[in-house]
Amino acid sequence: MKKKDITILLVDDEQDILEIVRYNLEHEGYKVITASNGKEAIVKAQKNIPQLIIMDVMMPQMDGMEACEHIRKIPELSNVIITFLTARSEEYSQVAGFDAGADDYITKPIKPKLLVSKVKALLRRLKSEETKSDTLFVAGLEINREEYKIVKDGKEMVLPRKEFELLYLLASKPGKVFKREEILDKVWGNEVIVGGRTIDVHIRKLREKIDEELFKTIKGVGYKLEA
Repeated sequence: MKKKDITILLVDDEQDILEIVRYNLEHEGYKVITASNGKEAIVKAQKNIPQLIIMDVMMPQMDGMEACEHIRKIPELSNVIITFLTARSEEYSQVAGFDAGADDYITKPIKPKLLVSKVKALLRRLKSEETKSDTLFVAGLEINREEYKIVKDGKEMVLPRKEFELLYLLASKPGKVFKREEILDKVWGNEVIVGGRTIDVHIRKLREKIDEELFKTIKGVGYKLEA
């Protein structure tokens, strides 16, 4: 996964921390969104589906520990990497952080270059996590690639293989704008294709099989094409 395709959610109630960390991460090429408390973090995480969340512990309205626990219960966010970035260095606080579901615990102050290095190390886990996860949860749908099964409202749906692969590809990259050439390469590979309009036909078929409102929700999450 390229850096420009990685979204990092940065959560802290101190504006200067947000600005410094955001600047350094964006300078590395990552997309960064911010939140100032736990409640806002949950909302933005569900809307943007980040690959990494960097979160303070002590914050107003909802602290980082509680927010982390909430996020871990959301299926769509099951694979997100979460690390705390906090001035709380006590051992019991670190233990509580890991118990809440964090993948790492970083203490302040930390030099920007070292923080960026730690972020890179955390994001290296993405490859292994992607290979482990064969099931996606998007807009109320469960998409199981291992079994080529789709479950909607508790009922199983059956799709032809190419339609399934297209659905899985688009749902696997929330917010990504896909080029037609990329879709043709990943879904159809070296097979002979009449042309790029093949994608439009399969999108139309998916629209017919998944109700219109649900499809609009899915499209808002990640179903955008670039001509």
